[in-house]
Amino acid sequence: MVLSLRYLGVLGICALFTACGQIPSKYAACRSDSCRPRHEHEVPQSGEASWYSAAFQGHLTANGERYDGGALTAAHRTLPLGTYVRVRSLATGKSVVVRINDRGPYVKGRIIDLSYAAAEALGLPDARSMRVQIERVEKTQTGADEGETLTTER
Repeated sequence: MVLSLRYLGVLGICALFTACGQIPSKYAACRSDSCRPRHEHEVPQSGEASWYSAAFQGHLTANGERYDGGALTAAHRTLPLGTYVRVRSLATGKSVVVRINDRGPYVKGRIIDLSYAAAEALGLPDARSMRVQIERVEKTQTGADEGETLTTER
């Protein structure tokens, strides 16, 4: 009798876990047509850009390298680390190609944090933030070697 109660208890627990593990598709968090991996962010994207202060010089970034204000790098919330994007100022028409090496910004309304060199190329250091548009580019399309400043005037 005790043995059969144990079997019933174990069978009941297994049935409970099996039932809870299967979520009907109408209650699933996302459907197959609407799910995308987190890193596949819609680009081009428009919004506010800001830049890292000098206080971050030498601090570790999300990809493990040290922040260098003189490098053309940036932080983005969702694009894969190592992605190259062209950042274009909507006010001045200037643009610069940067490599995503960090996560952020975590200020509402901001879409990208630029290194000092990238911000300077856009004319941003004089302002707190600037309206920009970003678009993904292939490294081979940038036309620059590592460390070369890539800016264009419209």
